[in-house]
Amino acid sequence: MFAPRTIPWPLVALFTAGYLAPYLLPTTVGRLEAGLPLTATQAGAVGSALLLSSAAAGFLLASRVERIGARTLARAGLTLAALGYGTAALTHCVPAVVLGALVGGFGSGTATTVAAARIAAQPDPHRTTTAGLLGVSALAGAVYLVVPHLGPGHGGPPAAIALTSLAAWPLTGRLPRRTGVHRTAPGGTRLPHVRSGLVLALALLCWSLAQNSLWGVSGRIGLAQAHLPEATVGVVFAAALGAGLLGLTVAGAVGPRFGRAVPVGAGTAVIAGCVVLSASATDLTTFAGGEIAWNLLYPVVLSYVIGLAAFLDPRGRWAVLVGSASSLGTAAGPLTGSVLAARAGFTVMGVVLALGLLVVAVPMTAVALRVGRTALPVVEIPVETPLPISYDTTAA
Repeated sequence: MFAPRTIPWPLVALFTAGYLAPYLLPTTVGRLEAGLPLTATQAGAVGSALLLSSAAAGFLLASRVERIGARTLARAGLTLAALGYGTAALTHCVPAVVLGALVGGFGSGTATTVAAARIAAQPDPHRTTTAGLLGVSALAGAVYLVVPHLGPGHGGPPAAIALTSLAAWPLTGRLPRRTGVHRTAPGGTRLPHVRSGLVLALALLCWSLAQNSLWGVSGRIGLAQAHLPEATVGVVFAAALGAGLLGLTVAGAVGPRFGRAVPVGAGTAVIAGCVVLSASATDLTTFAGGEIAWNLLYPVVLSYVIGLAAFLDPRGRWAVLVGSASSLGTAAGPLTGSVLAARAGFTVMGVVLALGLLVVAVPMTAVALRVGRTALPVVEIPVETPLPISYDTTAA
């Protein structure tokens, strides 16, 4: 599907390292509850704090990637992620685990910010985003298969993120110290398409909140409501992420051939149905069916939305800001899901989340339709340091 020479693999590795924490959210929260003296709601709150820290990094650094330099920021982010998650994995002191999660989350968010800003400068941001999502889905699936065999402790998921950050660090040498060549709209540093960008950011915040409210408690649904052993739940999650790989492969091959509105709008509507099915699961068949169908579509829609944000501003600012808004929704997901499930039950929670998804699908589709009729003029702005790897900066 992908020609190796056309994919900026350092960015794919950076994207994978930054996005792994949200993908491992169910097992991270479940392991915190099982391995530490925390209630389900408290464990969900720790997960939310981790992702909130990640979102904060995006908002703080969105306009600073060019000034500081992609290589410097990426290395700083990966170092913080390795130290933070490594500390959280190795200690059983709850305050130290929380602090490690916050530091690691900020590191993950920094890595994601650099990846999003650089991906937006690609001639085909959707293609590179799809490659990154393929990488993180495959890695997360492997982790879900391995973690149940590591004992009951909480350290497995954060250790996996820390090791991934360390593995990605050497590839940052191929990133520029300072931004090389960027596509940008005439008008300098002014942020373009403000209305569409704000609508997309707010809608994706709510979209991610709904998705991750379920994702954050999916492990508990499998264990407590469907009465499945942890190993079986891990296999289901791995299979679901494998389905995501299939969906992303198809999305990468198809690209924007059918536009962005249909994948975003219709995909979100189908996801709403999958959420209801998964949340109401009482046996292996319904639980696996809901999770697999949901994860087949979730990364596909996300890849189109991220590509849409990149199209709004080729300098990458909307990609970072929209991604950070998504992280805010992701951050609130574990706690929101835990509270809804505790007060109304998993099934009612699923219905509420599905209705929310149907509502936010409308403005997201409207932005996709509007942008589909808009062409961004492209210019090249050279700066001192050229990129050490080949980036085609012509418009797709």
